[in-house]
Amino acid sequence: MDFGSLVEAGSAAVLNELLAPMRDSDGIALASRYEVRFLPPSGSRGSGGTGASQNLFSKILFEDVGGGITKDVAYQCNAISLPSRGLTTVPDETIYGPARHLVQGYTFGDVSASFYLHNDMREKKFFETWQRIAFNPQTFAMGYYDDYVGSVQIYTLDQQNNRRYGVELVEAFPETISEQTLSGEPSSTALQVQVGFKYRYWKNLTDEANLPKPLLDRLQNVIGNQVERQLLSKIPKVLSRL
Repeated sequence: MDFGSLVEAGSAAVLNELLAPMRDSDGIALASRYEVRFLPPSGSRGSGGTGASQNLFSKILFEDVGGGITKDVAYQCNAISLPSRGLTTVPDETIYGPARHLVQGYTFGDVSASFYLHNDMREKKFFETWQRIAFNPQTFAMGYYDDYVGSVQIYTLDQQNNRRYGVELVEAFPETISEQTLSGEPSSTALQVQVGFKYRYWKNLTDEANLPKPLLDRLQNVIGNQVERQLLSKIPKVLSRL
C-alpha cells in the first residue's frame, strides 16, 4: 500500500468536508450581509391610561417615522451585533458526587450599533428624539415605560438578499448615544455615532416569532377551555362514554 497516497487521499477528504458548506445551496453566512429595522414607539400606548402622550417629541418622532426616516437610519447602520443570551445557574449541593447546576434564570447581553451620519445629523437626531420620549425636557418628569419602548429587528441575509435568520429586541429603546469627536485636522473620515440599546428580551424570529402569545389570545384560550368544560359537564355520563 502506498502510504503517501493514503495520506493524500485522507487530506483531500478532510478538505472537501471543510469546504462543503461553501459549495452547498446555503453557503456560508457573511457578517457583511444584514438588514436592520427600527420600529420606534408611537408614544401613545401608555400615557397613564390617557391614550396620548403629552411629550412634544413623541409627536415629532411619529412624524419622522411617517416621513421614512427609519429607512434612512437603517441604511446608514454600518455595524450592529446580534445579542447574546446566557443561563444563570446555581449548584445543587444536595447530592453526593459532582454537583449539578440548575438553571435559575436567563440574561440577555446589551446590543450596540454604529451609524454613518449625514450632514444634517438626521441619524443622531432620530435617536435623540426617541430618547426624549423617556423624559420631558420641559418638566424633567420621566415618561411612561410603554410610551418610549419599541423594537429592533436584525436579520442576516444570504447572497441573494433573502432573510435567513432574524432576532427581535422586544421593548427596546436607545439608552446611550456616543459623543462625536470633531477636529480641525484635515480628514476625509466619515463621522459616525454609536448607539447602545436596552431591551427586555430578544426572540428568534424563526421559531419564536409568536412567543409569548398576546394576553388576548391567552384569555381566549382560557375562556374557550372553561366553556368547553361547562358544556361537557352537562352531557349525561352515558353519552360521554360513547
